[in-house]
Amino acid sequence: NVEIPSELPIIPLRNTVLFPGVVMPITVGREKSIKLIRDANIGNKLIGCVAQKDFEIEEPEFSDFYTIGCLAKILKVIEMPDSTITVIIQGQKRFEIIDFVTSEPYYIAKVRGINELRPYEQDREYMALVTSLKDTALQIIKLNQNIPHEVSFALRNIRNSSFLINFIGSNSDIELNEKQDLLEIDDIKERATKLLEILSKQVEMLQLKVEIQNKTKQEISQQQKEYLLHQQMRTIQNELGENPMEQELENLRKEAAKKQWSETVAKHFDKEANKLKFLNPSTGEYSVQLNYLQTLLDIPWSEKTDDQFDMKQASEVLDADHYGLEKVKDRILEHLAVLKLKNDMKSPIICLVGPPGVGKTSLGRSIAKALGRKYIRMSLGGLHDEAEIRGHRKTYIGAMPGRIIQNMRKVKTINPVF
Repeated sequence: NVEIPSELPIIPLRNTVLFPGVVMPITVGREKSIKLIRDANIGNKLIGCVAQKDFEIEEPEFSDFYTIGCLAKILKVIEMPDSTITVIIQGQKRFEIIDFVTSEPYYIAKVRGINELRPYEQDREYMALVTSLKDTALQIIKLNQNIPHEVSFALRNIRNSSFLINFIGSNSDIELNEKQDLLEIDDIKERATKLLEILSKQVEMLQLKVEIQNKTKQEISQQQKEYLLHQQMRTIQNELGENPMEQELENLRKEAAKKQWSETVAKHFDKEANKLKFLNPSTGEYSVQLNYLQTLLDIPWSEKTDDQFDMKQASEVLDADHYGLEKVKDRILEHLAVLKLKNDMKSPIICLVGPPGVGKTSLGRSIAKALGRKYIRMSLGGLHDEAEIRGHRKTYIGAMPGRIIQNMRKVKTINPVF
């Protein structure tokens, strides 16, 4: 039943909306607003609070205000050291701006009061709506850790249903335009229904957020538990002198000491072995590094077979393995003879062309047998990725050495016939 003057000084609010009955503090820093507060505090202590559409505008125009606001009574004014003013105000009644009178020395507007449609207290549907609204607000307080739990005591002690709706609407963490929409609804019951819809969505989002946080927390806790157990296991094994990881690394170093490889390869192996020492065995990187070191050890860096350039024996092997093909066998013997004379040809290549089944593969096997070398049959049919031949980078998941290295590991010589 508050009488609203026909003209009111208007203070623009940023990021908040004042509802009837609600007490709230506001900080005033604009020169116009500070003068308005001081003049109103001396006079009837009544001001009009209207939300800005865009809170970033420092000097709002008339069009930057919403048209519906709330009459407020100044309860206390506190002068702050930084030249701003903190004002505690209480909402009284809604009003509508008809027209602005002036903007100097502060905003003054012609207004008219707006009455609210209040349902009967005996309305069972309305009372159930208010109860649901209170329960939903309490649920949000429980789920949201940023809201102090003392607010729940204040909610439980509110008896006036209209004030309860306005109190929840004012203090809820919802968008400014949604709060303004609630303020502009004349019917209290309709306002409560709209507010319950908004809060129900908030509850769903908060429940999902809590569920995700709990799931993530459980996963992290499990990882920490596994890490702690691995560390304890490593400590116990070290005390007993039974650490299998260190034993495995020591075995790799012993095998490396037997290898006849260059100084460069030896330094590289030591570097990669030191990396393995500081890796957690439960990680995927550990197995990748271990496979890499084992591959280095398996490669026949210096193991090779001595060539046997005996042309008579070579001719006998070719004749024993193949009937006919005289021109082909003669060409192979000529090639072997040149290799014997030159004795400095690296990785010589001989190309055998013909349809399937004519003996190309078996001729290659006979050449290896005649030379006393190991033989590797490496089929490249249907190969689409050159990495299959040269190998993948070890940073890839499931990285493997190429076909050439794999076959050399199998035959354990560095100079097989492919």
